[in-house]
Amino acid sequence: MSNTVNLDWSKLGFGYIKTDLRYVSKWKDGQWDEGQLVEDNNLVISEASTALHYGQQCFEGLKAYRTKDNKIQLFRPDENAKRLNRSCDRVLMPEVPVEKFIDACIQVVKANEHFVPPYGSGATLYLRPFVIGVGDNLGVKPAPEFIFSVFCVPVGPYFKGGMAPVNFIISDFDRAAPYGTGAAKVGGNYAGSLYPHKLAVSKGFADCIYLDPATHTKIEEVGAANFFGITHDDKFITPKSPSILPSITKYSLMHIAKDYLGMPVEERDVLVEKLDEFKEAGACGTAAVITPIGGIEYNGNLHVFHSEKEVGPVTKKLYDTLYGIQFGDVEAPEGWIVEVK
Repeated sequence: MSNTVNLDWSKLGFGYIKTDLRYVSKWKDGQWDEGQLVEDNNLVISEASTALHYGQQCFEGLKAYRTKDNKIQLFRPDENAKRLNRSCDRVLMPEVPVEKFIDACIQVVKANEHFVPPYGSGATLYLRPFVIGVGDNLGVKPAPEFIFSVFCVPVGPYFKGGMAPVNFIISDFDRAAPYGTGAAKVGGNYAGSLYPHKLAVSKGFADCIYLDPATHTKIEEVGAANFFGITHDDKFITPKSPSILPSITKYSLMHIAKDYLGMPVEERDVLVEKLDEFKEAGACGTAAVITPIGGIEYNGNLHVFHSEKEVGPVTKKLYDTLYGIQFGDVEAPEGWIVEVK
């Protein structure tokens, strides 16, 4: 493996840095071309592209990790490929074959190998695959052409001073409609979340928590992450709903809770009126793995879980196990790790 670039890994945040090469493939006349690595980080597209006017686009997020013995590995990229395709189906874009998706990710990591942070820095190489509708189009209908691209950016450790709980507030806004695009990773979901997020931050919270759009009684998502709670009798509980984005981190944590920690696992309704059934709670996603939830404010009252200062022991164990698998220090379930060779 080649040497890394000279960056201060501990100072890296979650911001854009131009890396050397990215992958671009175009879909036209019913098929994807072979795809290629390019230096230019600008896309030139028609002013009439459906991605610009009608939100016909989707994206993914995954990471490459450098292990102790200097290998580079991807974590469950097949699951990201499958989720991308579910998003593509939802907004009438052509699917990207799973093999093509994984190959594109591997090509990008190899081409930017020296941007993969060293083991022990806590930093990773973040990959952003996306599909957009392009071409000359005016009516509200699927695009005539599409672009599938993958670029990468080195990102710093999410928790600079060690993992610490943060507080959230329940939002009056909806993240998605009851039968809308909540389960797809499309840009519109995120555009709609910017304003509620700003409101939450202005009140001193890390982000807001969205309730189910139909009844406003059940927890769905924590900002752009999935929710989980640990009950007083050590069950791992996470919400189930057709308008939640199915987090790969969440399903990985469910597996770890059950098979590594021997905990019962349930995907079910989580009523906002019954927060006291949990002794610990967290938000999970690619960026942080787990963000521990200190407290949730609802109707003017702050419900505190384990602590506003300390991470709960079960949350810590879940985090350490998954983090260990991603960096190659804990044995992974079969098929979870793809080595970049």
